[in-house]
Amino acid sequence: MLLLQQIAAVLKIPVEAFQNFDEEQAVNLISCNFSDNAMFNNKIEVFNNNPIEEIKKLHDEKISLFERMLKEKDEMMERLERLINK
Repeated sequence: MLLLQQIAAVLKIPVEAFQNFDEEQAVNLISCNFSDNAMFNNKIEVFNNNPIEEIKKLHDEKISLFERMLKEKDEMMERLERLINK
């Protein structure tokens, strides 16, 4: 029992984990979590971005930015005209 306590202390797991160990359940757990992509931490992210849609989105953002810049330019011109006419 002393040996189990020492091993449990080193591994930082409870002694009951050794006492209640079931090899069949452990093998089942491992086999359920192991797959062809196990080396990727069982997580494969697939991004299905349509490049045409992304380009359209960027184009729309660019157009809206230009529109905002033109609006700011017009507002600045109005302010300058008011200052000049005073």
